[in-house]
Amino acid sequence: MSMKILLAVDGSECSLRAADSLLAYLAWLRDVPALHLLHVQPPVPIGRVQAHIGKETLHDYYREESQVQLTPVQARLDAAGCGYTTHIHVGQPAEVIARLASDLQSDLIVIGAHGRGALVSMVMGSVATRVLHLATCPVLLVK
Repeated sequence: MSMKILLAVDGSECSLRAADSLLAYLAWLRDVPALHLLHVQPPVPIGRVQAHIGKETLHDYYREESQVQLTPVQARLDAAGCGYTTHIHVGQPAEVIARLASDLQSDLIVIGAHGRGALVSMVMGSVATRVLHLATCPVLLVK
């Protein structure tokens, strides 16, 4: 049974470094892991906005916005000949990352230590800190 790795990205430079680090570490593994690439889109506030746009329009918005963040990492993985499954979710990033890792029975989560969040802590990003608390598998934080 191959190892399952969840790589969560947000489009930040730190998440690009996380992808590069993961690619470097893959050479250490005997078997090619099942790689899952995740971007979590924050939800559009419920209420008046959703009353004026349809579900399909909102779904397209989430997919397009996530794809912008995923494309640079997908290009790196493709260039390395690395297969992966892409996941786009909407919600609170840390909770979604931990839940998907659990659902997939991931052996490892790889994330950047700092992301695009508005309130980035001086030592480590708030999403990274929360993932460490919620995850049931090892987490590799990349600076």
